[in-house]
Amino acid sequence: MPEVGYLSPPPGDIVADPILSSPVMRDPEFRESVAWWVDYWSGAARRAFPDFLARMSVYEQTVDSTLADRGLPPSLRYLPLIESGYNPSARSRASAVGMWQFMSGTARELGLHVGPFVDERRSPWRSTEAAVQFLDELHTAFDSWFLVLAAYNGGPNRARRILREHAPLAQPSDSLFWALRQHWPRETRDFVPKLVGAIIVAGAPERYGYERPTPLGPNRFDEVEVPDATTVDVLASAAGVDEQTMRSLNPELFRGFTPPGRSWRLRVPEGRGRTFEETYASIPKDRRMTVVEHAVEPGETLSHIARRYGVTVSDLEAANPEVRPRYLRVGARLTVPILLGRGGA
Repeated sequence: MPEVGYLSPPPGDIVADPILSSPVMRDPEFRESVAWWVDYWSGAARRAFPDFLARMSVYEQTVDSTLADRGLPPSLRYLPLIESGYNPSARSRASAVGMWQFMSGTARELGLHVGPFVDERRSPWRSTEAAVQFLDELHTAFDSWFLVLAAYNGGPNRARRILREHAPLAQPSDSLFWALRQHWPRETRDFVPKLVGAIIVAGAPERYGYERPTPLGPNRFDEVEVPDATTVDVLASAAGVDEQTMRSLNPELFRGFTPPGRSWRLRVPEGRGRTFEETYASIPKDRRMTVVEHAVEPGETLSHIARRYGVTVSDLEAANPEVRPRYLRVGARLTVPILLGRGGA
């Protein structure tokens, strides 16, 4: 297995990383497993990995600083790399969402807003805060970073059950995780070697034929209050920026508008907060949503209407929560937020 000594950690004075300095790193079978994942990240994943590294360069300062604030191992910066390729919009087959791949129940327990209009699992900033909090709590519970990673991947309850059934008297340790490897589900058993393999390749990409992305500055923004439902195009116009910039700062607004009936904290580019507040206040309430109304015609279903406007059925249902899809009434008027077809769920 390649040595980990040449990894490139975040800048600053860093104490030896407890994950990378674990005694298990010297175990021959563990090293063999890591070597397999090094080959995977530098071979089978070659087409996707440059995109992973590029997205990581956008958000790594946010992750690094949040980990440092809690005193957690800096190598955890690579966790979103293997979870989602650092993609804020990633969704797994099991419906885990975001850079850190949270299930909705866990996300809500950690204080993230997950609803029909907003999903903060998609926010790199809010989800990173929640993920680092979760990792810190797991370390308090399991007292071993390898067990923490197993619990993060397979769930803390499953980790507790495996420990209770197969090592009830053993002290928690990284070595215990590896000693019990045959009892973990395959994905969980591979999770730590997979992470270490990614750390080795991403920490020195040139050694594996990748270009190191140009480091980007930290994401800086102002936060402003939006009092009620407003579509992204109107928000962007009020801030004096393009729509894509507004979407990239607020990816949790996956329906294309802020939630109705409540205020929402919005991010705008640094220095644009005052401009936004002044401009937004001048916009009449009836012009804050870019929508069209559609009168249901005989034989139409939500699927027909969604295709007509280039949106999804779930978009229509979110914008019309009172509508019962199987009982559409001819002549009923539906609200169609016309921007939802871009960047939706």
